[in-house]
Amino acid sequence: MFLLLVLAAAIYLVVGDALEGLVLSAFAALSVGLVAWQQSRSESALEALRSLAAPSARVMRDGNEQVVAAREVVPGDLLLVGEGERVAADARLLRGDGVQVDESLLSGESVPVRKRPSTIDETGSTRPLSPGGDDQPWIYGDTLVVQGNGIAEVVATGTGTQAGRIGVSLATIRTEPTLLSRSIQRIVRLFALVALVASASVVLLNGLLRGEWLQGLLSGIALAMAMLPEEFPMVLVVFVALGAWRLAKVRVLARRTAVIEALGAASVLCVDKTGTLTENRQRVCVLEAAQAQWNADGDSGGFDRRLRRLLEVAALASARSAYDPLDAAIGNLATRLLDETERHDRWQLLREFGLTAARPLVARTWQAPDGTAMVAAKGAPEAIAALCNVSEERRATLFARVEALAADGLRVLAVASGPADASALPCDVAALALEFEGLVAFQDPLRPGARNAVEHAQRAGIRVVMITGDYPATASAIAREAGIADAARVLDGPALDALDDDAFVDAVRATAVHARIRPEQKLRLVEALKRASEVVAMTGDGVNDAPALRAAHIGIAMGKRGTDVARESADIVLLDDDIGHVIDGVRMGRRIFDNLRKAMIYIAAIHVPVAGLALLPLLVGLPPLLMPLHVVLVEMVIDPVCSIAFENEPEEADIMQRRPRSREEPLMAAPQFMLALLQGALLLSATLALYAASLRMGETEDVARALAFIALTTGNLMLVRVNGARGMTVPHLADAGHRAYWIVAAIACATVGLCITLPVLARAFDFAVPAPADAIVAALVGVASALAFDLLKPLRRVRTALGSGARGG
Repeated sequence: MFLLLVLAAAIYLVVGDALEGLVLSAFAALSVGLVAWQQSRSESALEALRSLAAPSARVMRDGNEQVVAAREVVPGDLLLVGEGERVAADARLLRGDGVQVDESLLSGESVPVRKRPSTIDETGSTRPLSPGGDDQPWIYGDTLVVQGNGIAEVVATGTGTQAGRIGVSLATIRTEPTLLSRSIQRIVRLFALVALVASASVVLLNGLLRGEWLQGLLSGIALAMAMLPEEFPMVLVVFVALGAWRLAKVRVLARRTAVIEALGAASVLCVDKTGTLTENRQRVCVLEAAQAQWNADGDSGGFDRRLRRLLEVAALASARSAYDPLDAAIGNLATRLLDETERHDRWQLLREFGLTAARPLVARTWQAPDGTAMVAAKGAPEAIAALCNVSEERRATLFARVEALAADGLRVLAVASGPADASALPCDVAALALEFEGLVAFQDPLRPGARNAVEHAQRAGIRVVMITGDYPATASAIAREAGIADAARVLDGPALDALDDDAFVDAVRATAVHARIRPEQKLRLVEALKRASEVVAMTGDGVNDAPALRAAHIGIAMGKRGTDVARESADIVLLDDDIGHVIDGVRMGRRIFDNLRKAMIYIAAIHVPVAGLALLPLLVGLPPLLMPLHVVLVEMVIDPVCSIAFENEPEEADIMQRRPRSREEPLMAAPQFMLALLQGALLLSATLALYAASLRMGETEDVARALAFIALTTGNLMLVRVNGARGMTVPHLADAGHRAYWIVAAIACATVGLCITLPVLARAFDFAVPAPADAIVAALVGVASALAFDLLKPLRRVRTALGSGARGG
């Protein structure tokens, strides 16, 4: 479309009017500039997000500790890792003291995993296993050390790391054009074919019948500009730019603005659990001690002495300056519920017994100001039970309770305490006499707006599917809490691996919760949903989500917690990580499609009189009516400005209660084209009849042209309101919510008025000032021709075509 404008401007600058050529060039530059400006704003926001990355690493070189840029780390380097640091590369842990790592960005597990130093048998191995699971000697780039410290040998950097391999796979995934862009392409091709034939006819008619080849060429260009919908890109830019602006106000960044409309057609929303539905932090949700129970949701009998003792010991068994999320959760609860005397801030730590593969627990020995000492331990229930010599009967009851809590998706630790001799502490915690205190259960809590977002999505006919690397019990529990339909049915990664492609698609259609899923399986799940004719929106924040984000029709990344790879792979970034804003995007996408369809009917309709007024006067022997500058005024100024009125049309009341439209539903189908043709024919007939009558009554060509242009403009403006609603126009002409329309109408009328009354513009447009009474009659003719269409609106097919079409299946 823009190339046509450039061609017309070039021809005019060479053989025609310089002013008209410059005006054409200015409007083309304005259209391209608007697109570039919106793209620049999005990229600037992303650049600010990149500042979240941590680019340094600690390494041992030449016997000295050095801090280097993460990109300078090479295989063979000795990497120093400690609590709170992000790992710079894939490495094998050589020495470590209680190292735990948060691998959720790669594996999807919300709980940190335990690491152990490598054995002699593993020294020659340089190929890390997949992330996730306890007691591996491998640590991975982009993961976070939450507890302990150690030394590791770098085995892979850059594209050789687990994160890097995911990044490489992104290059093989093709980004599909949006549904809207494909629909617009079909419309443009149709208009282009008709325009080429009609334009060639005008050139030949002028040249062969009148011998005016130059004028024929200019008229042919005018007709091509009238027929080709070069305002379609402008209108599309206006709609998606304003949609992006509205979403930006609620902290949603559209990297590809056209994808906002595609959100309205989303039929499946794939969500990651950790960090998307949940907050990716641990909180204490249950305390149990000697038949006493406390629940964070408040359905318990109170916080009595036994529970206070349990929390007191659990806090002593936890690190006070904690990166470990479990320790931090215990510390936060102790600060909130315990008195200062129960928190023992002045006690001195004598010794710490760290986590080992053989004994998954942590014990800390403390000395009080009076000299007495005690040991506090927490860890896996089976390890604590063994340390406390719990009886078989009590152990069976204990483990049954642990399994019940785990079935609800909770992480359970046991707590124990006992006296100690500060002057003779043993080397092994097993030598201490400990007493079982109780259980502490943790949960990665659901985000406050997650359940509401899921409910709104399902009410709008969007199927919500959870895809996570976490365990099936945890995934099912969170899915139930979030309100995901059919949350009890869970399919895990190993089960999916056993299926062929057809069975895989069938399983994906029938399952809403997928657990223990690897990155490549997330991609396969998205591709399977696409093969099932679904329009897929995918949310995620980790490196492991990036391929699926790129492959989905709409990729949605988290802005605060999301990795650079995830944000760069996504079409939309939620700057405040609120999944509820996805629903805002769906609402905006549906509104854009509804109003864009109304706008496209209007644009197609206005092409009919514009093209007819450029061509028909030549065929019936009348003086030329529309020149290229007139066409530019209508199609690059008035039409796009009118489109803003459509963009501001209120959304339909049922917009979030109907099912998503079919992915095959075009923006403009035969019913919409027929309505546009009928509306345009009515306005064309009225305007051409007015032009011919004015000439017959003795008006000059310039006056008759001005009167015809007034009728065209007022009819054009009234078509905006006629297409803006499925009901009758006149009874609702003054309704609230249409302030933008009246502003647009005032701007359009003022623009045309200036072109007619200002001498310099009147000469450029070949206008002359008509009598006021004649101008009023011309305006009424245009309005009446547009309102005549209201007589057909009671017909059901007409109302359906003006609405949003099929509601999908």
